[in-house]
Amino acid sequence: MSQPNLIAQSGDSLREAFGKALTQVAKNRPEVVVLDADIAGGTGVHHFRKAFPDRFFQFGIAEQNMMSAAGGMAATGLIPIVTTFAVFCLRAYEQARLQGGYMQHNIKIVASHPGLDVGPDGGSAQSVEDMAAFRAIPGMTVISPADPTEMALATQAIIDFDGPVYMRTGRSNCDSIFDENHTFEIGKGQIIRDGDDVTLVACGVEVGRALEAAEALATDGIAARVVNMPTIKPIDKTLLTRCATETGCFVTAEDHNIHGGLGSAVAEALSTSTPAPIEFVGVDDTFGESGEPDELAHAYGLTAPHIAEAARRAITRKRYGVAA
Repeated sequence: MSQPNLIAQSGDSLREAFGKALTQVAKNRPEVVVLDADIAGGTGVHHFRKAFPDRFFQFGIAEQNMMSAAGGMAATGLIPIVTTFAVFCLRAYEQARLQGGYMQHNIKIVASHPGLDVGPDGGSAQSVEDMAAFRAIPGMTVISPADPTEMALATQAIIDFDGPVYMRTGRSNCDSIFDENHTFEIGKGQIIRDGDDVTLVACGVEVGRALEAAEALATDGIAARVVNMPTIKPIDKTLLTRCATETGCFVTAEDHNIHGGLGSAVAEALSTSTPAPIEFVGVDDTFGESGEPDELAHAYGLTAPHIAEAARRAITRKRYGVAA
C-alpha cells in the first residue's frame, strides 16, 4: 500500500500532528476507530471525528470502560485508537495491562499532555511516570516522537504494527527538527548529529534541546553526538552499543521521571553489553507545578544548558574513570 499524504507543519503541536496524520491514514484503513474520553479537542482527534463520525466512539470520563471496550473491538479485527491525557491513561492502567499486555490485543494508546509540557494544568495533571508504567507491561511497545514530521510517520507505523502500543504526543507547539526525507522505524534510533566525545540520547521534546546543547558544547571544542530515540521499548541496543564503543559516555534527556523511562532503558541496555558513564537529565523523582512549559523545563533541569552541563560531567567521569 502506498504511503498517504501525511500532513505535518512546523509549529504544530504533536497532538495536532497526530490527529491530522491519523485522519489521513484512516482514509485507507476502514478498520481504524477512535475511542475518546470527552477531550477530543485536547488530543487532536477532533480531526478524525469530523472526517469519520461513524468510527468515533465517545465514552465520556470513563477511561477504564473505554480501555476495556478497546479490547473487545480489537478482538473483532478493528484497530482501536484509545486517546486521552497521559495522566488519565494511568487511571485505566489495569485494563491496558489486561487487554493490551496480557491478551496482546492490537490496541494503540495515544496519550496527550505528558510530562511538564502540560504546563499550567499543574503537578496533578503532569504525568512524569507514564512511560515507566507502560514500559513495564510485558509486550507493550512505548514510543515518544520528537516533532510533527516524526509524529506523522509514527502514526502510520503504529497502525501498520501488530501489537499493543503506548505513544506520547504533546500539548505545546513544536518546531520541526526533521525534513520530508526523515524515516521512522519502531525499535530504531538515529544519529542526527555526529560527534565522538559524548552521546546525548533524547526523546520527545528533549531532542530539540539536545541539539541546542550540542551546539553550545561545540563552542567549547566538545563534539557531542545526538541520538534521537523515539522508541523507548524496545530500545535500540545495537545503536547504543555502537555509541558506547565510539564515544564512551552518555547523557539521556527526557520530559519524564529519571526513574523508569528513557534513561533507565538506556542504562539497562548498556549494562549487559558495554557499560559506560551515564548522566540522567529529566524530572528528578518529584511532581511538577503550574507554569509555562519552558519555565518548568528550566526550573526542573530539562533545558539545553542542563544537558550540556551533564555532558561535561559524563566526559569527566569517562576521562578519569569515575564510576559515579
